Amino acid sequence: MQDTRGAALDRYHELLRAQQPYERLAQAVALTTMVRELAVAGIKARHPAASDAEVRVRLTVRLYGRAVAQRLFGDVPEDAR
Repeated sequence: MQDTRGAALDRYHELLRAQQPYERLAQAVALTTMVRELAVAGIKARHPAASDAEVRVRLTVRLYGRAVAQRLFGDVPEDAR
């Protein structure tokens, strides 16, 4: 599925190519931060009583999978996904 028309996508790629590497990196970091913040907000909305530690565990499950979260934290809530 593509939700961006050809000319718009071409222009977007042109703008990316015009950026300095540090600008592209800064943009990637900002987008990654936003995605992480949205994921945390979603976890907190679904689990309002979750402690900060539980939110970290649930975020780890979401980003890296249950096996990684279990290796890092040991105890992972059954409903974490």
